[in-house]
Amino acid sequence: MYNGMKKVFVVMLMAVAFAMPSKAQFKFGVTGGLNMTNVNTKDLPASVKSRAGFFVGPTVKFSFPMLPIAIDAAAVYDQREGKAGEGDYTQTIKSQSIQIPINLRYGVGLGDMAEVFLFAGPQFGFNVGSNKKFEDIAAEWTLKSSNLSANVGLGLTLLSKLQLKANYNFALGKTGEVKPIDAAKNVIKRTGSAKFNAWQISLAYWF
Repeated sequence: MYNGMKKVFVVMLMAVAFAMPSKAQFKFGVTGGLNMTNVNTKDLPASVKSRAGFFVGPTVKFSFPMLPIAIDAAAVYDQREGKAGEGDYTQTIKSQSIQIPINLRYGVGLGDMAEVFLFAGPQFGFNVGSNKKFEDIAAEWTLKSSNLSANVGLGLTLLSKLQLKANYNFALGKTGEVKPIDAAKNVIKRTGSAKFNAWQISLAYWF
């Protein structure tokens, strides 16, 4: 899956580059924000509660003069957490990854002071933390080495410098799998899978 996603990402970047008119405007910036993770489990009796996380990294934007559309991309370090188990038998499940969102945005200008925009696009993730989690209580969580998700949201740019975005990031495939360890097979009868979705709020500054 990693190689396939990498090829898709390279093809998309090449397509964007060739599609750029010569007068396209380029901006570089930094972005950071909060994740409120929603761990969606399937075929798994264990409950997983959301916990806050964060992301931070560089971002770029290509805009087209006289057109209301733009493309932005980023490469951020992303941390997401969920708390699994009940009572004294709980563990924090942490996902640490490099996430690469590529969004198409449609904006409506409010004079020179502000712009409101909608955006959507794919996001490619590559795990940089430990794959094994929660393996000494009742179950063993295995996070996938790469994952694919998508974003949809809205944003506001002020004075062409400061940008505020709010979006929902939802997994398009499994983020991880879980299976019972030997001592807990009489409690958890089957394996299951999980998706790490997240509501996100971010702030960016364009140089």
